[in-house]
Amino acid sequence: MQTYALLMLQDGSQFIGKSIGANGQTVGEVVFNTSMTGYQEILTDPSYSEQLVTLTYPHIGNVGTNGADAESSQIYAKGLIIRDLPLIASNYRSEMDLSSYLKQHNVIAIADIDTRRLTRILREKGAQHGVIITANDKQTLLDKAENAKQEALNYKGLSGLDLAKEVTCKESYTWTNRIWTRQQEHPTPKAESELPYHVVAYDFGVKQNILRMLVARGCKLTVVPAKTPANEVLALNPDGIFLSNGPGDPAPCTYAIEAIKQFLTTDIPVFGICLGHQLLALACGAKTIKMKFGHHGGNHPVKDLENNRVMITAQNHGFAVDESTLPAHLRATHKSLFDGSLQGIHHNQKPAFSFQGHPEASPGPHDAAPLFDHFIELIKIYKQEQ
Repeated sequence: MQTYALLMLQDGSQFIGKSIGANGQTVGEVVFNTSMTGYQEILTDPSYSEQLVTLTYPHIGNVGTNGADAESSQIYAKGLIIRDLPLIASNYRSEMDLSSYLKQHNVIAIADIDTRRLTRILREKGAQHGVIITANDKQTLLDKAENAKQEALNYKGLSGLDLAKEVTCKESYTWTNRIWTRQQEHPTPKAESELPYHVVAYDFGVKQNILRMLVARGCKLTVVPAKTPANEVLALNPDGIFLSNGPGDPAPCTYAIEAIKQFLTTDIPVFGICLGHQLLALACGAKTIKMKFGHHGGNHPVKDLENNRVMITAQNHGFAVDESTLPAHLRATHKSLFDGSLQGIHHNQKPAFSFQGHPEASPGPHDAAPLFDHFIELIKIYKQEQ
């Protein structure tokens, strides 16, 4: 039996399609992602917590889903919005079709709507609050439309919302898993003798491919919860400190900002990605802003201001650092060529730097992956001076 779905935006725009996930109702911030592939990685990225993700590429679900492509242990997106779900998932790695995967994780999703029209609304008006509801017939959906609009209007949004503390790990753990390859999708962990650098990674909603990229460069990782005090981290004698990606507004994460301030009184290298980038900037005295519709996709050109090179990057953020508020001891290192927004910073007196995009991609290009190598270079210098 066919189940229908309704997407209602706070401005009254409505879209009726078919349900391809769990039944029920969900509310969140509607954003759009322009990536052509990597839908499973997107769904399982904790940075999408509280968001209804619109994928602009028309065919989503072609290759099914599998255990190796997830970026975390669950789906964090509040809902999925797509144009067309293929009838058959065809790939040698596929273990489950997308619709079954969504139902297994109790995620509400809608297909067969005009995602181009939806994307234009989001670009022109900015990220909208939205509601997806399901029903057995279209008339029931229409009867619920006004209530759905009110639910969208009542939704408080992400500004002022600390989600890092909600998605972080409950307790610390060690990570030594390496990057998987086509030949070995579930590789054995690296031996400790292969991991000369001890890095403490703050989990604000960390993606697993970030951890794999660090391990690939010789890092033994101790992953700690978002609220771990600085003194507990320093007691571990780390060679470097990593600040992960994550969802929500960085400004309310005062516990993390205070910890980073303490790290900056030492000479331990610090590297931040996405939310970690914003938190480092806040700890240094800069300010952050909510963007109109954010950056979500794998085709964002970013200019490296220090060597004039352009790289294509993966992006996923709705907040950004306000470049006009950078203090004198921070320098801008990267800028978006889409809108000129700040993409990277480096401390002038300390071995601390950060990047707004995702050098680990997953999905997306790896043009910015050398940023991990820069982190290792700083760690080597720090260890030599000890």
